[in-house]
Amino acid sequence: MGTGSSPHDMSSSWPSIYARWRASEIGAITDRLELQLILELVGDVSGCRVLDLGCGEGKLALELARRGAIVTGIDASAAMIEAAECRAKQHAVNVSFQLARAEHLPFPSEQFDIVTAITILCFVDDPRPVFQEIARVLRPNGRLVIGELGKWSTWAAARRIRAWLGSQLWADALFRTAGELRSLAEDAGLMVNSVRGAIFYPRWTAAARLMRTFDLSIGRHMTAGAAFVALSATKISSQATEG
Repeated sequence: MGTGSSPHDMSSSWPSIYARWRASEIGAITDRLELQLILELVGDVSGCRVLDLGCGEGKLALELARRGAIVTGIDASAAMIEAAECRAKQHAVNVSFQLARAEHLPFPSEQFDIVTAITILCFVDDPRPVFQEIARVLRPNGRLVIGELGKWSTWAAARRIRAWLGSQLWADALFRTAGELRSLAEDAGLMVNSVRGAIFYPRWTAAARLMRTFDLSIGRHMTAGAAFVALSATKISSQATEG
């Protein structure tokens, strides 16, 4: 999960939070399924200019670069950018990382073939400027792939309870439905191609082990109950609009 707009007082803690999560068995299973879904939606990236919003530690950015993309990753957390640069250096993968916010992208219009944005909206009160910026920097017929924490799932319910009990991490978090993501994309002038769900099991390691082989198959048919919702959309070209 990326941290495109994480709270300032939490930003330095994100790398250790992610490390602990991915070190657990359920974290590793869940992370693998989410990444698989995003990569399926992204498709062939060879030779494409890709912008990864809320790149976090750079895991997705590095994978896309390995697949032949020219990747730029941004994050609002300096700690995450540092972690991403260290990861890229360690694995000898060429990715450009920089500190920036998704609401104000420091790039000219129509610069990227693909934009990926994974869980960047969790701490954004108004996501509309983010989608407008995504649409601006995408080239005509360019594609967006976004993944967010689902609003109606056992995971979301547990996070709300933890927030009520004083969890700083989830106190201000917002979760999105598939319908909300679709509306945001369409309002920004993007044509939605696919909406998928993932992580239908509760936060229980035994359930993750049992369901991991068919979880993504369920998500091809429904998003209700999914802890992770992903959407792919295309920027409509001016020619297509005129036609």
